[in-house]
Amino acid sequence: MKQPGRVLFRRKGSRSPRLRRAACLICLAAAAAGWDARAARRDADGPRHYIFFGAARERISEASFLTTPGIAGAQLRYTWRQLEPERDRYDLRPLLEDLAFLERHGKRLFVQVQDVSFSEQVVVPHYLRADPAFNGGVARKYEYEGDDESSARFDGWVARRWDPAVGGRFARLLQALGRELDGRIEGINLAETAVGFGESGRLHPEGFTYESYLEGVKATMTAARGAFPRSRVIQYANFMPGEWLPWNDRGYLRAVYAHAARIDAGVGGPDLLPHRKGQRNHSYRLMAERPSEVPAGIAVQDGNLAARDPATGKRVDVAELYRFANEQLRLDYIFWGTEEPYYSEEVLPFIRGSGRGAGR
Repeated sequence: MKQPGRVLFRRKGSRSPRLRRAACLICLAAAAAGWDARAARRDADGPRHYIFFGAARERISEASFLTTPGIAGAQLRYTWRQLEPERDRYDLRPLLEDLAFLERHGKRLFVQVQDVSFSEQVVVPHYLRADPAFNGGVARKYEYEGDDESSARFDGWVARRWDPAVGGRFARLLQALGRELDGRIEGINLAETAVGFGESGRLHPEGFTYESYLEGVKATMTAARGAFPRSRVIQYANFMPGEWLPWNDRGYLRAVYAHAARIDAGVGGPDLLPHRKGQRNHSYRLMAERPSEVPAGIAVQDGNLAARDPATGKRVDVAELYRFANEQLRLDYIFWGTEEPYYSEEVLPFIRGSGRGAGR
């Protein structure tokens, strides 16, 4: 059993007047509640297709993306350090340029704000590491096989999400983003909750506890929802440190999902892997059980379309992933990755043949 740091893959007819009046009343109620009425409920036609370009922002100009009506928009990733290069100086110009380009071409934007890396790259602002008030600002995380922490390998850096001082600064970033973007973008998603710090305590960062980590995640979700009352807010919640379901269920991941429902936020995660027990026992189970009004989205990341059904040995295909996402998980969004040859040979043809427009 692999530990939940980087567990699996990392690297996506006319209506009657009465019905028209009812629809108008629903839209007005949604707007009064602070929601973008166009994003108020799950699309009856199934999940909307977005392309996860990640940091490759230049790819939003590709003709294959812009000319495919079934693609609703792009999911782009921006690091905390890019968005706040210096304390209280927010540089949103690249993001706003991307948004304006997509708007001109009738596409929507989903923003992923990254406070974690899977390499030596540190994605938080320098001041968090330099000012002692933030206790280093980031922590090293690890991955290892089974329960053998002696074989732990460095797996990147993560912001000290459990530290109120660091969390407060991230909340300020979210407020700055919300002032410029709320209601214009389709949504914002927060990076995955999975981190690998081991179970023994030997690899735990200073001040870290499972409970403080949970409270930090919930506080950030609340801050994001407050900053974005009209756009979607999705927390990637795949695993939580300190438990492994179903054998060791301490309620941490369930609490994240319950909090999302309580504050009108959404849930999701990286990796669409229908046959992987780890995901099925954690995020997929909770996603399938979530209330119908809670939105959800999953990214199809590198390696997902190379996975095989252990019962048949056959590789999964795009149609199978879509059926699983639509029928079992009831997703609102699929963020398709661009790994080749799958993107050009399978993903784009599937979306073109789906008969869906780019509507919401």
